[in-house]
Amino acid sequence: MRGPAGILVDVRFGAVLFVIATVMLLSAPAGAQDEHDEQDTPTVTLFDHPDKAPFYLGGQLNFIFQAHGDFHSPYSGPNSLKASAEDALSRVLTLYTGVRIARRWDVLFDVESAGGRGLSDALGLAGFTNLDVVRNPSLGSSPYIARVMVHGVIPLSDGETSVPVSPLSVVTHVPERRIEIRAGKISLVDFFDNNAVASDSHLQFTNWTVDNNGAFDYAADTRGYTFGVVAELDTPRWSVRWAEALMPTVANGIDLDWDIARARADNLEIELRPAAGTIVRLLGYANHANMGSYGEAIEAFEAGKDPKPDIVAHREQGRVKYGTGVNLQQDVTHGVRGFVRAGWNEGDNESFAYTEVNNTVSLGFDVRGDRWQRAGDRVGVAFVSNGLSELHREYLKLGGLGFLLGDGTLTYGRETIVETYYTARVWRGIAASAGLQYLLHPGYNRDRGPVWVPAARLHLDL
Repeated sequence: MRGPAGILVDVRFGAVLFVIATVMLLSAPAGAQDEHDEQDTPTVTLFDHPDKAPFYLGGQLNFIFQAHGDFHSPYSGPNSLKASAEDALSRVLTLYTGVRIARRWDVLFDVESAGGRGLSDALGLAGFTNLDVVRNPSLGSSPYIARVMVHGVIPLSDGETSVPVSPLSVVTHVPERRIEIRAGKISLVDFFDNNAVASDSHLQFTNWTVDNNGAFDYAADTRGYTFGVVAELDTPRWSVRWAEALMPTVANGIDLDWDIARARADNLEIELRPAAGTIVRLLGYANHANMGSYGEAIEAFEAGKDPKPDIVAHREQGRVKYGTGVNLQQDVTHGVRGFVRAGWNEGDNESFAYTEVNNTVSLGFDVRGDRWQRAGDRVGVAFVSNGLSELHREYLKLGGLGFLLGDGTLTYGRETIVETYYTARVWRGIAASAGLQYLLHPGYNRDRGPVWVPAARLHLDL
């Protein structure tokens, strides 16, 4: 349970965002509200962010409540999803700032506070139900620097296209052919494995393995950020992006390893746009880090060297975990979009940074509310099936613990999840959502579950 000091930090940070919102509201031009109320598509943010301004100032407040009832569970372990009824509220408050320092260069600086908690402190599921949850609740909710990066655009063609300012860019005109470079503290999934249907936990799905490719063990600290460089080549029909990023020193750790000769993440994504409304992304990555081996941990246990399989005791610097992914985004018809993701990674070295998934497939769709005269609303449905390698599942069956999973033993079955949501645009940047997830074989265990998880969300985008 969080004490009064932690709550006070949340209140103070929320108050800062409220003051900024008030200043922005008072400085908005007269009549701006009427103008936007007449538009067919509701404004995404509460306040205008004019492209002519050389800076960006905004914020988000996001609250997600989830719960589950009692479910069947003949046994549980240290890292199990609790079988008794529970509920949890998470909150993420983010202040976005950016300044354009030249026509095609800007600097971005974001401060964030992540408070509250997730169900069972985010243990017991590979496809955890709430992407906003920080996996180490002992970090508290004190504000921290989320992103700080330099962003530049290098033109490769004449002519320019106007683009709106956003939390990730204050550059307003870009050529069709260009190189974009970002360097600093970043989140890799701001730029890799994106999908317009399933990437936003604040307005769309909330499950980790629906919003992201579960087999993409992307470099990040416990809060989801790393330091790195992203270079992207863009043309009208295709893009290629490459990133080098720091890995955590230990699995799911908050500290990053700055020795890139021994620890780093190599990431490559090719994005193809063969036709209007169709985007295909092909992903490959290789993580170098101080990883454990499931095979060595099992061998040491069976030889009597360890009382139980222990991945931590069998870590070795320089091991490589690699994987691939495919991501399809498709406009089906007016207001209806679909997505498919699939991913795989090698299953001997331990899952290290994101979640415990060795192979996954997900698919789903969303529908805009035009059909019922609610153009700003969306409803979505998604299905995901996650799996483990033979060594990974044997490690858990023998009583080993991962950084997320460990029921004490395992009767293996693929972790299968269905999620649905309805998001209603209340007014401009205010949205409210209701959602439901069905979890079959939580933590890949056929002996436990199924579990139903209803949810409610509130999103304010300043």
